[in-house]
Amino acid sequence: MTDDDHSLNDSPPSSPSAPHDRDPGHRSSDTLWTTRPETAGDIAAVHAVNAAAFPTEAEADLFDALRDDPSAWLPGLSYVAEAPDGSLAACALLTRCLVGGVPALALAPVATAPAYQRRGAGQAVVRALLDAARLRGESLVLVLGHPEYYPKFGFVPASRYGIRPGFEVPDEAMMALVLDGSAAVAQGTIEYPAAFGV
Repeated sequence: MTDDDHSLNDSPPSSPSAPHDRDPGHRSSDTLWTTRPETAGDIAAVHAVNAAAFPTEAEADLFDALRDDPSAWLPGLSYVAEAPDGSLAACALLTRCLVGGVPALALAPVATAPAYQRRGAGQAVVRALLDAARLRGESLVLVLGHPEYYPKFGFVPASRYGIRPGFEVPDEAMMALVLDGSAAVAQGTIEYPAAFGV
């Protein structure tokens, strides 16, 4: 778990398009974080941030496995936050999942390099990534995470929408965010990409 992102591994436990146009990045209003989509040159640094942020390399390996899965990977929905020196401070990923057979998004992993935890980098990259998903016309995002952290982005227990994971987790930890309030919210069981191992 990262201090900044307060995740429950930011993913279900494992035992749980065309490329996006170049985005000039968003400057976080809180402070120094520039957020932007991941580029090919960021792959090693994204792996390193995930490996440093968690006790094992499981999340780093999950990120890589999702990148290699064409049914899960959505170009332009892997974001990074840059520190003032240009190094990667945080990263976050949205991949394709299904709810009752209807396309949705899974937010995981979310990681912040230890040197930048509790300084807003994780929040900045998650907000930018959710904005990018809205702009793409996505309607629903799911996250398994700490219930005191993710509600600041608008997440609520997924059970309120009749959405449930296919494994046991505390109800308050499985959360959903509706990005498009004009669309009907899918109900049913969440089907994660194979890399999650659930």
